[in-house]
Amino acid sequence: MSGGSVATAEPGALLGLYRRPEVVFVRGEGPWLEDADGRRYLDFTAGIGVTALGHGSPVVADAVRAALDDGIIHTSNLFRTVPGEALAEALVAAAFPSRVFFCNSGAEAVEAAFKFARRWARAAGGAAKHEIVALTGSFHGRLFGSLAATDRPAYREPFEPLMPGVRFVDAADPDAMDAAVSAERTAAVIAEPVQGEGGVRPLPPGALERMRALCDARGVALVFDEIQCGLGRTGRLFAHEHVGVRPDLLVLAKPLAGGLPMGAVLAAPHVADALEPGDHGTTFGGGPLVARVAGAVLATLADPAFLEGVRRRGARLEDALRRVAERRPDVVTEVRGMGLMWGVELTAPAGDVVARARESGLLLASAGPQVVRLLPPLNVPGALIERAVSLLEEALP
Repeated sequence: MSGGSVATAEPGALLGLYRRPEVVFVRGEGPWLEDADGRRYLDFTAGIGVTALGHGSPVVADAVRAALDDGIIHTSNLFRTVPGEALAEALVAAAFPSRVFFCNSGAEAVEAAFKFARRWARAAGGAAKHEIVALTGSFHGRLFGSLAATDRPAYREPFEPLMPGVRFVDAADPDAMDAAVSAERTAAVIAEPVQGEGGVRPLPPGALERMRALCDARGVALVFDEIQCGLGRTGRLFAHEHVGVRPDLLVLAKPLAGGLPMGAVLAAPHVADALEPGDHGTTFGGGPLVARVAGAVLATLADPAFLEGVRRRGARLEDALRRVAERRPDVVTEVRGMGLMWGVELTAPAGDVVARARESGLLLASAGPQVVRLLPPLNVPGALIERAVSLLEEALP
């Protein structure tokens, strides 16, 4: 492979599951990626919210080296590990009283959360409690359970029948939510406090509070999927902190290990108490190397000064995007988001804008047919925010 490009179709032995642009990145530093031709790109995708501390982060690199120096990469979950237990304690201290299960991805974590919710709900309310209530616009993953709760017919239909017992409800319709959540049948309600793939949409005011009240009244587990919006992305360590509503199960992943594969489920004590050895498991989840890295990343993301910086940079990004919307009302119909997670709704195809921005050296992502998504590293230098927004504006039709 030479130069900065590859064929659009998947080359060689790779399955053709992605439509990748003709660029190959070979090195990175902070918010920058460099291709094989030496061209640099300002990365405002952060690997779709994964590289929250940027590329080549010393926090990640130092933790990897320390883990390798220990000489233990994997021991299996038949044995305790110091890094895994330390990370679990740190997550619980940062979030709410709970116990933690580690896995390898967000979709795996959602699957685990569904199992845990059903186990608890059936023990508390009977075998009929199995249904999941999810939201319109949701995206929770591509495994059979998480895909069943994902509101994307194009993703779902080729693989149906999926896990039965899932109902979709509009978060802005309290009556529909009230009708869908059943004391006799429902095991869990799952929600992203800020929907990512669904267009970067913070849930309507009061929606999470109503879900919490319904779940409490009807013996239902409330699951928050903060795979994309959690761990500092919105300016708080956890997105649900903005409204002061705690879930029974919290799902985390993307930035948790700074680019290494890791997911986590935090289960409140009443849910955790319903689980027994053998109810679930994982080969690689929470291994010593990835847990060591995640512990270092979490310590950085949870620092109050770091989160204050995210809020400042988020306000700067919002202001710059809203100025573009004022100048280009013919193309930009809405700007929405929180912290450093923003979506720009367009009258034009988002994919075309993303492609033009990439040609100018800015990496963006889409979040639906007409939404451009910005997910920069959480420590992106402020001056680069205006540069990125300027390049975005130049890419508009």
